[in-house]
Amino acid sequence: MKKILFLFAVVMASLLLTACHSNEKNYREAYEKAAERRKTGIGAETYAKIEAERQKYTAIIDGDSVRLIYLNANVAIDSTDVVHEFNVVVASFTQRINAKSYRDRLREECGLKGSYVLYGGPDRLYYVVAQGFDEKSPAAAFIRDIDNKVCLKILEPIPWILSRF
Repeated sequence: MKKILFLFAVVMASLLLTACHSNEKNYREAYEKAAERRKTGIGAETYAKIEAERQKYTAIIDGDSVRLIYLNANVAIDSTDVVHEFNVVVASFTQRINAKSYRDRLREECGLKGSYVLYGGPDRLYYVVAQGFDEKSPAAAFIRDIDNKVCLKILEPIPWILSRF
């Protein structure tokens, strides 16, 4: 009888332990959901919709559809760089050193002496600007002829115009 009670107790204990046990997968999922909410302040689906809208072509300039995005961004590397209102972005990085290196290559290899780096936006990225302009039209024309202007591989899926506000 003692053996049966002991076996019964062992079985019950193991059932209780497995029923109350949270595994690593559950903790990981909960952590990722909380981190996503903390990061964006909104749900992942809403964030994806906002990001998709931000990525759309947003302006027609001289008959061309161009991504024109207004961001709060400031000069990131050299405070002596002259920053214009309309900036043709050809690369973006999370690390400053990568952005600086790409900017330096644009200056040296492509002859784009007016290249500079801006930092900011909702994703806190370093945006490498191939050329800045005071008006939209020349910026759109630069994008139209970008293959002849930029000798490096353009790292953005589509070059776009960053307008600072």
